[in-house]
Amino acid sequence: MANHKSSEKRIRQTKKRTLHNRYYAKTMRNAVRKLRAMTDKDEAVALYPKVQKMLDKLATKKIIHKNKAANLKSSLCKHISKLG
Repeated sequence: MANHKSSEKRIRQTKKRTLHNRYYAKTMRNAVRKLRAMTDKDEAVALYPKVQKMLDKLATKKIIHKNKAANLKSSLCKHISKLG
C-alpha cells in the first residue's frame, strides 16, 4: 500500500486515466471492426472520415501510437477501395 499522499493521488489518477483510455481504445476498435464488416462502399466511404478523425485524435493524445493509427487508416482505405 502507498505510504505517501502523493503516491496515493498518483494511484487514483492512474486508475481514472486507465479507464478513460480503455474506453476510447475500445470505442475505436469497435468502429474499425464495424467499418471492416461493411460491404456497401457508399456507407463505408461515409463512415471513414469519422473513424479517421477518431484515430488521429487518439494518436495525438498518445492513447495509441501514431504509426498504429497510420497503419489502420491505410488498411481501412485499402479495404474501402476493394469494395464494389
